[in-house]
Amino acid sequence: MDLQKYFEQLTGFGVLSTADGDGRVNAAVYARPHCFADGTVGFIMPDRLTYRNLQSNDYATYLFRQDAEAGDRRYDGVRLYLTKVGEDDDEGRISKLRRRTPGGDGVGRHLVIFKVEKQLPLVGPG
Repeated sequence: MDLQKYFEQLTGFGVLSTADGDGRVNAAVYARPHCFADGTVGFIMPDRLTYRNLQSNDYATYLFRQDAEAGDRRYDGVRLYLTKVGEDDDEGRISKLRRRTPGGDGVGRHLVIFKVEKQLPLVGPG
């Protein structure tokens, strides 16, 4: 699946899950990832629990449920298994990527970049 086209065309609800170095799990609501030409994906995040977890554990999972048509109860979407490969704190780049409040809101943010290790449907075997 071409993730860039997928996330450009659809809206939905996403959850990024991380764990700290001791395995304590966290889940947080996150927007669609930014997809880059090299196949990596990125999330813009403030310096909170999700970001702090990624300082001691490079692995994360992103679950995305597509918005359904009216009356449709299907659970279409994707699960992405991710490994952190880098970070970028360049405020200019982050500002350009932001979908909400472009230009920033005074909160320090990080662009965390991930390699997609595995991609599975939201529901079903994988």
